[in-house]
Amino acid sequence: MNAKFKLSNPAHFLALGFGTGLLTPAPGTWGTLSAVPLFLLIINFTDTSSVYYIGILIITFLMGIYLCGKAADDVGVHDHGAIVWDEIVGFLITMTFFEPSLINIILGFCLFRFFDIVKPWPIKVLDKRVHGGFGIMIDDVLAGVFAWAGLYLLTTQVLTRL
Repeated sequence: MNAKFKLSNPAHFLALGFGTGLLTPAPGTWGTLSAVPLFLLIINFTDTSSVYYIGILIITFLMGIYLCGKAADDVGVHDHGAIVWDEIVGFLITMTFFEPSLINIILGFCLFRFFDIVKPWPIKVLDKRVHGGFGIMIDDVLAGVFAWAGLYLLTTQVLTRL
């Protein structure tokens, strides 16, 4: 099924997380991993609490609606596992307002993957009921928000007591 994707197509290349979505096993994990260097690149120009970072989140989300929808339509499979731009945006959301320390990146990564895989309510509902590019993106956006909340609780309530 991956043969239908064309990395020479810019929309596919980006939707597939620069090609990482084609890696197995666990393409979503590989896609999220590809977000880490992108995150580190972004914070070289701005910090995670700036209006510029928030602007980048909005732009990557809007791009994702198009990219993920286009790639899914091109291969005829809604939310194909290789489409991982949504994971990239979800991780970037997770890291909003956090210092880019190694521990925050590792915890943010793990929390995001947890919520993206487990899909607690209402993430699972959105994943099943909302379609198209927006549907592909929105469950990972919410997983990013859940992971952000988890990272906030860990860094302000748990790790400060250790």
